[in-house]
Amino acid sequence: MTLDEACKILNVKPPQGANTNTEEIMERFKKLFDANDPQKGGSFYLQSKILRARERIESEIRPAMEKAAQEAEIKEGFKPKVYKDR
Repeated sequence: MTLDEACKILNVKPPQGANTNTEEIMERFKKLFDANDPQKGGSFYLQSKILRARERIESEIRPAMEKAAQEAEIKEGFKPKVYKDR
């Protein structure tokens, strides 16, 4: 599935790297996924397309989000959690 098709299915804007609104994507996904529940008279085919659209968008933004997290860690410095034995 192309990124353009995934964005059209979920009716969201194409991702802009780490600045992507993941909350909006998940909100649209949940609404459409629940609306197409086969037990409520929905379509399993449409439900699976909605799931694949979310996965495609997530695969597109994951590297940018990981890079942003690494850059934030570099700015803040490495702060490991230290556990003390009693």
